[in-house]
Amino acid sequence: MVSFLSPAPPGSPHWTGPVTNRNSSPQGGWPWSPAWITGWLLACCLAVAVVALLERRAHLSELTAESARLHAVASQRVNQHDAHMTALSAIAIAGAEQRADLFREVSGAVMRFYPRIIGIFLVALDHQAPALEIGVQDADIRGIIRDAALASRGAPVLLRYPSERPAYMIVKRSPNSDAARYGLALVIDAAALLNGDSAYWAEHGTARRLILPDGAMILGSGPDMAAPQFSRALASNTQPLRLETGMTLTLADMLPPGRIASVVALITLLTLVLHAVMKQRAQVRAAEKRAELSGLESRLSHASRVNALGEMASGMAHELTQPLTAILAQAQAARHLAARGQTERVAGVLDGVVEQTRRASSILERLRNWTRPQGPKPEPIDVRECIGVAETLLSAQAAEIGARLAVSLPRTALTVTADRVELEQVLFNLIRNALDSVAESTGRREVTVEASIDGNSAVIDVADSGPGLSEDIRYRLFTPFATTRADGTGLGLALSQRLVERAGGDLAVVEAQVGAHFRVTLPLAQASREAAE
Repeated sequence: MVSFLSPAPPGSPHWTGPVTNRNSSPQGGWPWSPAWITGWLLACCLAVAVVALLERRAHLSELTAESARLHAVASQRVNQHDAHMTALSAIAIAGAEQRADLFREVSGAVMRFYPRIIGIFLVALDHQAPALEIGVQDADIRGIIRDAALASRGAPVLLRYPSERPAYMIVKRSPNSDAARYGLALVIDAAALLNGDSAYWAEHGTARRLILPDGAMILGSGPDMAAPQFSRALASNTQPLRLETGMTLTLADMLPPGRIASVVALITLLTLVLHAVMKQRAQVRAAEKRAELSGLESRLSHASRVNALGEMASGMAHELTQPLTAILAQAQAARHLAARGQTERVAGVLDGVVEQTRRASSILERLRNWTRPQGPKPEPIDVRECIGVAETLLSAQAAEIGARLAVSLPRTALTVTADRVELEQVLFNLIRNALDSVAESTGRREVTVEASIDGNSAVIDVADSGPGLSEDIRYRLFTPFATTRADGTGLGLALSQRLVERAGGDLAVVEAQVGAHFRVTLPLAQASREAAE
């Protein structure tokens, strides 16, 4: 982890205060974020609303079906009344005065087979013959029947029965002509007319009404209806009574507890599954992103080394010039010695040629390793050797700008476990940045590199005498694309940070009175740790 030895302000890229993961919750708490809880609540509310709508629609559909069935049964029943009226009228015309017993016997049979007919009346229109009254007699209706028959023009007359009983009368003149002698009436119990074999209408909340064509209500059962959900006249030409039905839905009817519990449980299960799937997908995307960043780092590391080749060219030429010049001089000396016959001295000169050749080969091998793309290969390496490679590559640049590159190394090995090329690249970046910084200085130009042991860690300090770091860039140094150079990419320090962290170390900025001071800390390998102890 990259950190500053000096305090960093909150909100900066290197703030080391407590960090809260937005996608996690405190241990033992609710596993969802507020967004997931809100979504779950909205889904539950929507599901409850849908259940209420479907339940209401189901109840109304059942009401409509039961009402249509009741309408068909009631229509069939009222049509039977016409047949009864016709038969009774024929008996009355044949001689009701002489055979009153026959009229009573037939009327009694009709009432026994059709219990909804609770009264049959035959009233003489001329007031001469006595009225025949079978069934209910809790109201004097002879005058009403006589008046209705005289007012009839052929169609039966429907009247409400004048009592507390929910019943109505069908009045017909007999014979059905202007020469009518009787008024024939049937009294129909409206409740019995609407009774059927269905127990639906005994349920709480259902209501029925039977209304005469003139608007008078014969029967009203159940709770009051503001507006009926079903309203239809019976299918009868003589008795077009209107059947109205409705129901009152309670909260329990529209939101059955068992169904609501099942729906909420299902939504919770689906939400948990969706949450797990989304979390898994996020983890897969994060892994893919990490893999992509790892590949990008490798390519960036290689590109950074290749781009540095131009800056290394003069340093490599300088380094190779020395062994090549020595080889040339020693080869010429060997030739002169051989020409003089001093062959015993030639072997020593040739040994020097071999040594210088190996030195040149080593320099070229460093160059090949630097430019070759490769994956991290951690191995025990001596930090002093990596500093030596960076010094070799950058000594020409230091000489060109007139800077002093002072390197201080301990006599004993500083062995760490890291990738050699990556550590060389980190040191190369830090020293080159220091040289670029002192190149802008008008005073003393000096870059110091010092390696030391601090406990179980190897410490490498790179300091310069340049203008230092401004406050606006100080806390963004290790952020990608943050740079103070016009031609800089802002990726060098960010990449160096990643490479040091990969080796298990730390890259930090140290407070300095003059210039900039960077410190690399790496854990010592076992051998160096034992030697230090």
